[in-house]
Amino acid sequence: MNLGKLVHEISQQDPSKTAYHFMGKDTSYGEFDQSVTKFAGALKSLGIEKGDHVAFLLSNTPHFLISLYATMRLGATAVPINPIYAPDEIAYILKDSDAKAVIALDALLPLIEKAHLALPAVSSFIVCETAPETAAKLAELPADVKAKVHAFSDLIRQPGSLEQTVEVQTDDNAVILYTSGTTGKPKGAMLTHENLYSNARDVGAYLGITPDDRVVATLPVFHVFALTVVVNAPLMQGATIILVPRFNPKEVFEAIKSQKATIFAGVPTMFNFMYQFPEAQTADFETVRLAISGGSAMPVALLHNFEEKFKVRVSEGYGLSEASPVTCFNPIDRERKAGSIGTSIINVENKVVNELGEEVPAGEVGELIVRGPNVMKGYYKMPEETNAALRDGWLYTGDLARVDEEGYFYIVDRKKDMIIVGGYNVYPREVEEVLFAHQGVSEAAVVGLPDPNFGEAVHAYVVLKDASVTTEDLQTYCVEHLAKYKVPRHFEILEDLPKNTTGKILRRSLKEQALNK
Repeated sequence: MNLGKLVHEISQQDPSKTAYHFMGKDTSYGEFDQSVTKFAGALKSLGIEKGDHVAFLLSNTPHFLISLYATMRLGATAVPINPIYAPDEIAYILKDSDAKAVIALDALLPLIEKAHLALPAVSSFIVCETAPETAAKLAELPADVKAKVHAFSDLIRQPGSLEQTVEVQTDDNAVILYTSGTTGKPKGAMLTHENLYSNARDVGAYLGITPDDRVVATLPVFHVFALTVVVNAPLMQGATIILVPRFNPKEVFEAIKSQKATIFAGVPTMFNFMYQFPEAQTADFETVRLAISGGSAMPVALLHNFEEKFKVRVSEGYGLSEASPVTCFNPIDRERKAGSIGTSIINVENKVVNELGEEVPAGEVGELIVRGPNVMKGYYKMPEETNAALRDGWLYTGDLARVDEEGYFYIVDRKKDMIIVGGYNVYPREVEEVLFAHQGVSEAAVVGLPDPNFGEAVHAYVVLKDASVTTEDLQTYCVEHLAKYKVPRHFEILEDLPKNTTGKILRRSLKEQALNK
């Protein structure tokens, strides 16, 4: 279960097959394997050894793919970081992860100049050139900085290369992924080679990915959803990845059409933007056989609207960083249930339990827990948090869910997001679904805020696509479709909702802003 060997093995079978397409250029598996081998050798020459941690501050470019597989081929551990994090957030993860090397976009060069002093444990900074002026900037660096900084292009052109893939054990760490978390500092989920390999294998089998598939990668590849579903799983099957540097509906539609994409994966916000894109036509999606949604719950109204417009089936799934990430998907060979995250994938077990850890009957709400070869080893340097999340071989997800008689799971909401109004439970997603079904609403988010009479009150934040809609209209609509205690006490109309880099709406930010007013 060594992912480091994966690209090499595929390249031996069919070296001319296209591994990825980026900015108008195809790269074959043979070429990709050579780049990985050379870069792994370069990392070794910089002192990177088995077990060392290599941080990535990279986006959707070939640099990420090459760096990931070169790092794993060395037996080192990759630490992907969102490159648009604030400097303090990046510094925390680099320190906490004990990173020995950092591979970063050239846009972060000013940060590197400061980081080389603040992070003495980092012995090498590798800069990936994406702009023509980068070489000149590197040449102008102060001598003490230049000693630690290397150009990616120089390293990959060096004559040496890694002669042999380093052997790893199944429980050796392949990746440490820092979760955004709902409270406190990010936690580093340690994902082993078995975790990532098994999830990529099982997702590929469950979704029927073949060498003929062409998979759009516009989700941020440093995020676990993309890492497994649009990087590792397709590469394991010898498929082709279509790298789209950033999400833009026009660019995504153009990539799908020109590259004859067969699989598209995104978060609900992406599907919403694409559905509302005025120039979109059914023909722009006609080669896509499967559309995959994850990251957060997709409103049922959006799912039906998207399917009707683009004549494609949307399969919703579920996962979390700690599970590498996929645990459920709507099956593609039998019924898809709107609003459901589907059934357990191959080799993974999900169940819904009460506060005592006892399984509850079908239809009852409880916490979703997960067991399988995809579940993390634990949190890096956080034994107490590890023990709280991993109990008796099960990962406690913190998500409230229910399961029907046929084994289809439904996420009700985050356990921490549940609102209690006068003793009654209100699940934000339920209210959001109602708001999203209103023809004048583009996006919606619901949070609970303190209320002197009922403990908490429901507050709704909406983005409108029809400016004539008023808060009174929304109030009347909710009264018609919700129990009285679930109807939002307050509505606020915004131009947009706060989101993370994968497009997930941040309820926490809305709540914090309201509480700080």
